[in-house]
Amino acid sequence: YRMRLVYAHFPINANVTNGGKTVEIRNFLGEKLVRVINMLPGVKVEKSASTKDELIITGPDIELTSQSAALIHQSCLVKKKDIRKFL
Repeated sequence: YRMRLVYAHFPINANVTNGGKTVEIRNFLGEKLVRVINMLPGVKVEKSASTKDELIITGPDIELTSQSAALIHQSCLVKKKDIRKFL
């Protein structure tokens, strides 16, 4: 899976730590909270060398790989705000 970090105002920083088993997302909507997402067993994540702000999620099991991509997506959902106007 390939995921892009898309932002309008606050630049989102994503760091891959723990040998590709953990993703840390910083500065999401300007928040000071660091979101830490642990990948499921057998799934690796890496930052793309060619494209800016892109995460590449790989693994032998498609179910675990897609669930790890969903965990990253769910951790960055905007809640209690009107996304049509706020973003």
